[in-house]
Amino acid sequence: MPKLKTKSGVKKRFKITASGKVKRGQVGKQHGMIKRSPKQIRDLRGTTTLKDCDAKRIVKVFAPYGLK
Repeated sequence: MPKLKTKSGVKKRFKITASGKVKRGQVGKQHGMIKRSPKQIRDLRGTTTLKDCDAKRIVKVFAPYGLK
């Protein structure tokens, strides 16, 4: 069987933690900051983890060998 390739967009957007959770950046921070409240902008800093149901799909379909 041929090897499966990791989707290149997934490599750029996600990281897998040591415990196997999938880490991603916060959404809603690319543009339009004038519309958002200062509290919302503060709360959207940093990263967050995906829900388990979504993380399973990302790993199984798009990153079969994990992310480096």
